[in-house]
Amino acid sequence: MANGTRHFALSDDQNELRRTVRAFLENKADEAAVRRQLESPTGYDAAVWRQMSAQLGLTGLVIPEDLGGQGFTFVELGIVAEELGRCLLPTPFFASAVLAAGLLLNAGDPGAQTRYLPGIGTGSTIATVAVTESSGHWQPESIQAGARTEGDRWVLDGTKTYVLDGCSADVMLVAARTAGGISLFAVEDFDTVARRPLSTLDPTRKQARVEFSATPARLIGHEGQGWPVLARTLALGASVLAAEQVGGAQRCLEMAVDYAKVRKQFGKPIGSFQAIRHKCADIYLDVECARGAAYYALQSAAALADELPAAASLAKACSSEAYAHAAAANIQIHGGIGFTWEHPAHLYFKRAKSSGHLLGNATFHRALLADLVGI
Repeated sequence: MANGTRHFALSDDQNELRRTVRAFLENKADEAAVRRQLESPTGYDAAVWRQMSAQLGLTGLVIPEDLGGQGFTFVELGIVAEELGRCLLPTPFFASAVLAAGLLLNAGDPGAQTRYLPGIGTGSTIATVAVTESSGHWQPESIQAGARTEGDRWVLDGTKTYVLDGCSADVMLVAARTAGGISLFAVEDFDTVARRPLSTLDPTRKQARVEFSATPARLIGHEGQGWPVLARTLALGASVLAAEQVGGAQRCLEMAVDYAKVRKQFGKPIGSFQAIRHKCADIYLDVECARGAAYYALQSAAALADELPAAASLAKACSSEAYAHAAAANIQIHGGIGFTWEHPAHLYFKRAKSSGHLLGNATFHRALLADLVGI
């Protein structure tokens, strides 16, 4: 940064990371591979996950090197998320490598970091974060699950819902209320935990309802100090999710433009008609605006800047709306075929809808932004 200006241009190494990840996903995550995982109990291909984590090291990008990670920043993490958003490959990457790793990195608990981050970095441990309950809101007053001491240990009671990869997670980082306030706990023993997969609009992102009943848990950080960590995790997650949404929106634009070039009506490509040209131009403008906001948020996350919460909320609001517009326009430009199960357009439309609500919708983040800037 110079003179207060942040530059968004990616470095040569970052561009090479993008090329490597895109080449890998083009080989491993075509439409047929994505569809094969839609009905899978775990929701992802274990072999591809091992290649992503053990061979490419993608799951440990932001984990420090002394904990077995790569020691990169959230900019690199966002690049990977953007490429995953382009192809919709179902993986626990966002739940584990983004949300869970981000929470642990900000929790200020060296013991928990040493215990969990090496496994998350190698992909051998699937972790997730359980915050939302019946309302689906990411707000302190919405957290009603409780934690109490029983002898010399903590136990959890309550229900969490919309938990990403909740049925396949090896470790669950849970927000619960104690006598001291909102606190964070790690659950590794699932004998007293009921996990049920949810039937959701988006089959490419598995979610679960999780019920705790006197479940043994390990306190992370200090009792009553959980909400600042969760707020920071929300900002980091929203930044990366915005980049993922930009990747999906960009792919929708490419699909629409490619089809408009070859589909003919009245002897001409439909892309020559003014209405189609204008629709594609509008999508392009939305996507580029969202990309700028997402990259700014990622740079803020990498720099640990004070403006991260505002930048993240701005990015999430812009990217959610851009993706929704791009996915809907893609279906419209494809006409009748765009509405069929056989065409991939509906998968992007469903991901756009689900991602728009994940970590809070555009209205929620605009309200956060207004509060942050004092409006």
